[in-house]
Amino acid sequence: MKTEVVSTKDIKNLGPVFGQLSFQDHEQIVFCNDKDTGLKAIIGIHDTTLGPALGGTRMWQYNNEQDALNDVLRLSRGMSFKSAITGLNLGGGKAVIIGDAKTQKTPELMLKFGEFVHSLGGRYITAEDVGMATSDMDLVRTVTPYVTGISEEKGGAGNPSPITAYGTFMGMKASAKYAFGTDDLENKVVYVQGIGNVGEALVEHLSNEGAKVFISDINQARLEQVRDKYSVEIYTGSNLYTEQMDIYAPCALGATLNDTTIGQLKAKVIAGAANNQLADENKHAVLLREKGIVYAPDFLINAAREAKAEGGSFRIVALFPPLVASLHRFHVIDEIGENHLFPSKSEAVVDAMSDLKRGICEGCLRDVFWECDNVMRVDNPP
Repeated sequence: MKTEVVSTKDIKNLGPVFGQLSFQDHEQIVFCNDKDTGLKAIIGIHDTTLGPALGGTRMWQYNNEQDALNDVLRLSRGMSFKSAITGLNLGGGKAVIIGDAKTQKTPELMLKFGEFVHSLGGRYITAEDVGMATSDMDLVRTVTPYVTGISEEKGGAGNPSPITAYGTFMGMKASAKYAFGTDDLENKVVYVQGIGNVGEALVEHLSNEGAKVFISDINQARLEQVRDKYSVEIYTGSNLYTEQMDIYAPCALGATLNDTTIGQLKAKVIAGAANNQLADENKHAVLLREKGIVYAPDFLINAAREAKAEGGSFRIVALFPPLVASLHRFHVIDEIGENHLFPSKSEAVVDAMSDLKRGICEGCLRDVFWECDNVMRVDNPP
């Protein structure tokens, strides 16, 4: 038998799509090209087991097409996980447009992109991401219904950035409570890397909380604008990762946590809005754990522990097998127990209700879950 060792670089050359390390059972990759508008885009549909693939569109000047493909593969897979863990009847998708959003984005280009989205017949639903604005989604909406994040005037929810930033802020507070024993961020040193729409909104929350905020971005004018608006400091050093800080908030592009930066990082908590923060989730999640740095799976574990300490319990709806595999890898399942994994929300809720005090639930009219009607009502005994 002859064995041939092939480098990662050579794998990419041999298999420019299926040979990508980020290609993990993706269902469909669509390459979109239009010479008249200059559109060059890639739509990635990772998994539609739970429903149509949802994910935003990012416009970025990638170094090469390989980087663009790698980004859409990683981002679309991440969206499958997000949809699954939040119980949405949606799958994971993403789109990237190759180009400079400031100089190359035109109404014609966005309309043509919308036509490509529409050609997929609803398998992919797009939305706003880096380099996009609500007005761009409004344009796309004129040629396809398969878009969300449109303006309030058009019947949508408008700019999603404030909601994303608030969720990031609350996640940061939960992480801080795990790491420091309190969720009070006053006087905590927080480095926010990337101050786009989400990053700026996060800075506002942190400033209001009394945190000591340092900001970093490739756009100097943007830095000065946010500094003056919220009285925060611009980071002027050469290597942010080596600075003394309590919390590192990556809010730009992904893969900032890698072999080099994790070894340098002095933060106790990582909590940011960027997608795919780990360059290699298998390897770098372990490195963070070994360094004692709090990362997302840690406060899933902590939430389970707190629930147990207060006499409660914690359950996970395991609809998406790859997500369950990740929870095993991050030891979340070790903490909550295999018997607290359920194949459906209904089964998880019914099981949880078996632990509840019936007297508390009787007469409750909130109907948080539809199962309440069937299980907990006085006139519908279990």
